[in-house]
Amino acid sequence: MTAAGYLAVDSGGSGLRVAVGGPDRAPSAPRETREPVRTGAGGIDPADLMRQLVPLARASAAEAGVGELDTAVVGAAGFATLGDALRAELPDALARELGVRRVALAADAVTAYVGALGPRPGAVLAAGTGLIAVGTDLLGWRRADGWGHLLGDCGSGAWIGRAGLEAALRAYDGRDGGSAPLLARAEERFGPMRGLPGMLYPRSDRPAVLASFAPEVAGCAGHDPVARAILRAAARHMAESAAAVCPAGGAPEVAVTGGLFKMGDPLLVPLEEELARRLPHARRVPAEGDPLHGSVRIAAALAAGRLTLPGDATMLHVVTTEGD
Repeated sequence: MTAAGYLAVDSGGSGLRVAVGGPDRAPSAPRETREPVRTGAGGIDPADLMRQLVPLARASAAEAGVGELDTAVVGAAGFATLGDALRAELPDALARELGVRRVALAADAVTAYVGALGPRPGAVLAAGTGLIAVGTDLLGWRRADGWGHLLGDCGSGAWIGRAGLEAALRAYDGRDGGSAPLLARAEERFGPMRGLPGMLYPRSDRPAVLASFAPEVAGCAGHDPVARAILRAAARHMAESAAAVCPAGGAPEVAVTGGLFKMGDPLLVPLEEELARRLPHARRVPAEGDPLHGSVRIAAALAAGRLTLPGDATMLHVVTTEGD
């Protein structure tokens, strides 16, 4: 086995993904669970995260030939607002169970940023069911939106799906702004429109259900002006969030990442136009990797003592117990 290595973790809405690496080897193939970490009254549950993480970490370390894990980076969805218990308990738990001495706890938006751009100034839009924009000038972090489907996430999959269903209901009622094509697709997917509120409102996975209709909006955009206008409005919201966090000076880079952009040109074309209009000084670049790749990059830099990203209690919280 090699000397000490690092553990990189991405904790998201569908479960954990874990990779192990070291100074002389590339990270291992990811291992994953399909069980999201529990969130309770105290926020993200550290005990549940450790219950899922420890077996994956040990198996990955053994497979990678890493003797011990002295550095860990955990990127977690919801960390910025629900991470108090993780900050209080996870470093000691990782030290006790895995021997980890250096820990970085990060918002998943930060690991998405670092996966997409690395340690360079700019802005990243991360969009799937929800949406958040994160930017840095390498002195501090800025975030915009990410407030959930009731209060924000403007331009997200849930936002697009909700707007599409509203247009379908307007057509059903005979009100202005309705879309017959979206009404037809909504009835194919969800059944008669009169039953939609009763099916949707009681569900705990409302954002995901709304987001499931976003591809239908994209599918109609080529021939339906209402669907096309929804995607243009989504692109405008996204560009506004990117502009709010992007450094105003220098030559920052802007990247987009997340499953929503699999919708392709119906969304990407208006988004490119809106980004060019709002951020003429920024250079648009493709995302280099995903949030787990971001955790790997942070872990490798932290292990080597060359982490240059700014610290922040709610965005990137670094703890060391080495020498204690």
